[in-house]
Amino acid sequence: MSKPSHGPHGPMTLHVGPLLYFWPREAVLHFYAALADAPVAGVVLGEVVCERRRELKPDDWLALARELAAAGKEVTLATQALIQSEADLRLLRKVAENGDFLVEAGDVSAIALLEQCRARFVLGPHINVYSRAALAEYADVGAQRWVAPVELALGAVERINTPAPLLPTEVFAFGRMPLAFSARCFTARHHRLSKDDCQFRCKDDADGLLLKTSDGRPFLVLNGIQTQSAGTQCLIGEGDALRAAGVTRLRLSPCGSGFEQVLAQFDAVFNHGWPAAEALAALRQDRLPGGLVNGFAHGRAGLEEATA
Repeated sequence: MSKPSHGPHGPMTLHVGPLLYFWPREAVLHFYAALADAPVAGVVLGEVVCERRRELKPDDWLALARELAAAGKEVTLATQALIQSEADLRLLRKVAENGDFLVEAGDVSAIALLEQCRARFVLGPHINVYSRAALAEYADVGAQRWVAPVELALGAVERINTPAPLLPTEVFAFGRMPLAFSARCFTARHHRLSKDDCQFRCKDDADGLLLKTSDGRPFLVLNGIQTQSAGTQCLIGEGDALRAAGVTRLRLSPCGSGFEQVLAQFDAVFNHGWPAAEALAALRQDRLPGGLVNGFAHGRAGLEEATA
């Protein structure tokens, strides 16, 4: 394998983000077992959406973390984006006290506890960083890298990273974009169930539940308490803009089908110099969830079709 492509601030590496959907236990274990030999530098593990999703316990995630670390992957443990209960806080503390792995703060409310536990932490994509001054404050309290908010244009990331990045920068380069969280479970509501008796219906939708407008156009995706974009963010054709923005890490979010091909195409483009247009065309031939879009990267409507 050739070396990763280099921008002005170092190599650009591929990283698998946390699993956002509720898959059966065996499907989750199989997915991560396959990543041990995949062309990715790192993996983020853990439940970030709903604490009721308990097919894998904290100790299971830690066991996976150790296995992937032994396979040479950089492992980060994720925390929930919405903390709602004492049980959520206990889980957050257990992750913060793991002692072996970096922790990704899903929400700014987690940072005080991470500092208290002296945990090494990174900023997840749901922490509002829209200026260099804001990023500097988080760097001062110990953040070791940041994931830019999904709606932040690459030009804005470049301004934050000028004249030089304060922290290593990661962007959400593939996947249905997480847009919002709510205390209410919209998947349960769709099925006329209460949140406390949801019957785990989100397990029926490997890539979330697609909503359409009254005229039949894809609009949003329901994923439990999370709302996602209907389109799938794909920045495979944005290599020059990513390098100019000081980005060194690309986050690829798991999907229920075709993810092996996603890894292969991103690897081909960013590690081997293959033409992005060809890789994008190949991805469009696969049965990926949602059309491929990249509007947010250009400061426009997020549902604009991806180009290379």
